[in-house]
Amino acid sequence: MANDFSFKLEKPISKEDALSLHPMALAFIGDAVQSLYARTRVTVGRTSKTGTLHQEVIKVVSATSQSQEAEKLLPLFDEVEQDVFRRARNCKVQTSAKHAEMSEYRRASGLEAVLGYLFLTGNTERLDCFLSACFEDRE
Repeated sequence: MANDFSFKLEKPISKEDALSLHPMALAFIGDAVQSLYARTRVTVGRTSKTGTLHQEVIKVVSATSQSQEAEKLLPLFDEVEQDVFRRARNCKVQTSAKHAEMSEYRRASGLEAVLGYLFLTGNTERLDCFLSACFEDRE
């Protein structure tokens, strides 16, 4: 199912409007995008119980795994994506993931922000590329 799943906004926002959003707002959207992608990818064509599906999803959508994927994808980010990543990673946050170091949580937020930015601006080809890359080592 690597490239069979794509979704997009009916009317994407401009890059300028997306960049004017708070980095944590972009991460909020990116988290939802990645979660929906992962849930759909592990569910479609399978008859597993939801508990089993959930375990597969958290392998990809946890702060620790997102941090690892961010390290892998960072060299592929263009200049704007690197800036989005950096802005989200450097945000002051009050909370962190239960099972992750603060540095992992921050890198995960950076990745989520990039995914949110790509989704909101309608760059689905690049979004699909990054989302599917997060599954390469896990299947």
